[in-house]
Amino acid sequence: MKFFIDTGMVEEIKDAATWGIIDGVTTNPSLIAKTGRTQADVIKEICSIIDGPISAEVIATDTAGMLKEAEEIAKWHDNVVIKLPLTVDGIAACKGLSDLGVKTNVTLCFSPNQALLAAKAGATYISPFIGRLDDNGHDGMALIEEIRTIYDNYGYQTQILAASIRHATHVRDAALVGADVITAPHGVLKTLYKHPLTDNGLEAFLKDHANSQK
Repeated sequence: MKFFIDTGMVEEIKDAATWGIIDGVTTNPSLIAKTGRTQADVIKEICSIIDGPISAEVIATDTAGMLKEAEEIAKWHDNVVIKLPLTVDGIAACKGLSDLGVKTNVTLCFSPNQALLAAKAGATYISPFIGRLDDNGHDGMALIEEIRTIYDNYGYQTQILAASIRHATHVRDAALVGADVITAPHGVLKTLYKHPLTDNGLEAFLKDHANSQK
């Protein structure tokens, strides 16, 4: 499974890059807005840090506008993936870009039928929002499992990118049900390293080593 970091903060990405396990980056207009910088500046800098897929989202809501924006965004770097909303216009734009060989990430997916449409349009990635479904009384992980079954049934190559990851359990469960990618905030990714028994064990080893040197 691939690990993407979900952020627009360059310092977080630089830190995560040192871990040796980050495969790509996802952003969105909200994350970019927090930086106080333009999307172009942020994405170009991210591309200089991480050599992998970097999702940059369009702002337009109509197909023609999305395609026009995508044409410009795609020029920023070869690793840029065009992020599109799961709407009628977004799926049409996805199909147009896919036919041109442009990589796409269809976002804001909340149902298996939506994921099926994205795959039919040739999306590179589909981004189901696990946490938001859980927050609203639904089972986000069940959606990942259903999409996996549908894609496997028909041989779709669209990668399932589990998004809106809230905690380490989401990461574990997404891996168990077959997500191709997870994207999570810097803080959530850091919790994957943590376990009290690891900390206790390391402390004991170091203590024993120190005592043996006396």
